Amino acid sequence: MSLKGISLERHILESQQEYPEAKGDFSILLSQLALAAKIISAEVRQAGLLGILGHAGYQNVHGEEVQKLDALANETIINVMKKCGQLCIMVSEEMDSPIEIPEEYLGKYVLAFDPLDGSSNIDTNASIGTIFSIYRKVSESPKGNLVDVLQKGLKQVCAGYVIYGSSTIFVYTTGKGVNGFTLDPAVGEFFLSHENIRIPEEGKIYSVNEGNYKYWDKPIQDYVDYIKGTKGSKKPYSLRYSGTLISDFHRILLKGGIFMYPADNKSPRNAHGKLRLLYECSPLAFIVEQAGGKASDGKNPILSLQPTDLHQRTPFFIGSKKCVEELEMFIQGKAPVEA
Repeated sequence: MSLKGISLERHILESQQEYPEAKGDFSILLSQLALAAKIISAEVRQAGLLGILGHAGYQNVHGEEVQKLDALANETIINVMKKCGQLCIMVSEEMDSPIEIPEEYLGKYVLAFDPLDGSSNIDTNASIGTIFSIYRKVSESPKGNLVDVLQKGLKQVCAGYVIYGSSTIFVYTTGKGVNGFTLDPAVGEFFLSHENIRIPEEGKIYSVNEGNYKYWDKPIQDYVDYIKGTKGSKKPYSLRYSGTLISDFHRILLKGGIFMYPADNKSPRNAHGKLRLLYECSPLAFIVEQAGGKASDGKNPILSLQPTDLHQRTPFFIGSKKCVEELEMFIQGKAPVEA
């Protein structure tokens, strides 16, 4: 338990006091997300015993094999959040179309989520996670629609993730810093464990799937060669890559460095990147910028990108500010002379 004894629920309520006009709707929404995270955490820890490892026997909208735990996490979030009374619409990375909210439970917020990031690692007991993003409803209709969902990342009112690893950690921001809370399973509550997270301005870790090296554009290849020390005189970075975005990002957020998922020519669908703007890139970009870092598609800030599709993909570079800016220089043809 945190020495400070500050629970996530208490932190949410104390933050609410900064807004005299607040009625508690947003606090209820976050508390219900925390409840969903606790349920998923319990399912993850017992997955092998409950027979929910392995493929579910069908593919998702992206043509990827759905894991049983993927489906269970998706259902859990939908069931918990659908009737919380605060949402007008939900969208999931696992589903082709938006999830409608029953009329009697309509609220003023929009929820976009990736129920279980890193699901390909489920059977190997590696860290996996949930990513979420919250927007305010902007349309005039009682029910939410695509206008409400397809908003730029800079319009987010909250973003966060839950990482299920050696411990379960809930990290979130509402635009006033980033805080992390660790689940105490004995009490069944999240307690403040990472207060006011700040990413180092520069780092010495890089995280990327180098198996795709030959499919990248040359500026990306040159940058990776540069930070590995194979070109120029830069002291080599250390490679850390697990294949789970949220796990790799969490390490970068705490220790500094850069995570990369460039576009590649390996397959047509990866020509514009692989990671999804709404469910992965925008929420993590909001978090890292609140922590003093940076997120880019190589040319533009991720938070400035206008989504045009629920499952839009984008190249993704995120981490310490100086690292991301250096990468952008390579893409712009302004690499250091020594490179």
